[in-house]
Amino acid sequence: MDSLFTTVAAVGLLTSALAALLIAANRRLFVADDPRVETVEAMLPATNCGACGQPGCHAFAEALVAGAAQPAGCSVGSSDDHAAIASFLGVSVGSVQRRVARLACAGGDNVARNRAHYTGLSTCAAAAVVAGGGKGCFWGCLGLGDCANVCDFDALHMSRNALPVVDADNCTACGDCVAACPKDLFSLVPVRQPLWVACKSLEAGDDALADCDVACTACGKCAMDAPAWVSMRDNLPVVHDLAPDGQAPPGRAAIERCPTGAIVWLDARGGLVRGAAAAPVVRQQSRAAAIS
Repeated sequence: MDSLFTTVAAVGLLTSALAALLIAANRRLFVADDPRVETVEAMLPATNCGACGQPGCHAFAEALVAGAAQPAGCSVGSSDDHAAIASFLGVSVGSVQRRVARLACAGGDNVARNRAHYTGLSTCAAAAVVAGGGKGCFWGCLGLGDCANVCDFDALHMSRNALPVVDADNCTACGDCVAACPKDLFSLVPVRQPLWVACKSLEAGDDALADCDVACTACGKCAMDAPAWVSMRDNLPVVHDLAPDGQAPPGRAAIERCPTGAIVWLDARGGLVRGAAAAPVVRQQSRAAAIS
């Protein structure tokens, strides 16, 4: 009995000593929050989307107050919001290159073939676990809309051919679609970059076309016609930074001879532009619907 009492007493004393140490450390190391953080956080959109590079609006407010970020870094807030924060903190609004999400696939169900019919949980993540999904192109979009489901800004919707379409005006580059896609098809790229490769297949020639009519065939014509802006790597064109040091972006030479339209020009006014040599996409309904 005495032994038990001694043990309990020893544990109690140790606990009390540790608690006293923690209290002393807290008092010594305590750093008061800058009251401006709360004010700045209230001026932010409270979306906690992470597009600014911080884990949430509170962390971004702390970075703003510390001078480690600029108000323009919030891609969700308006220019008026940025100006208000800058005025409150007595700093410049700053400038951040606007980015949007883009999809490296144009293989909707009207042009891409399925090799198997997937039946199961209706998510891309689940379908990808089953041999990569039923699509013939292993790298292609599975079309079940995980990306659209996680988008909180109405910047993504699924087309009639089961392919995600990005609304650049609503996109905040938060990265949720990037994380949601099991095929890693989304990238956040500068709006000023007009060239885009809408394919991620590593196949080449007829092997690529066997699964998708609009796949990149690795012909290399884009790289030959615009070597300063495009190079080939692993059977795919790689677009270089198109406007370094304020240099004007290139013309459309890179897309003109592409036989499938796998490399496209994103026109601010006219939307997606395919090259003159690209075969037209005639079929509009899904292959499954056509068969049935």
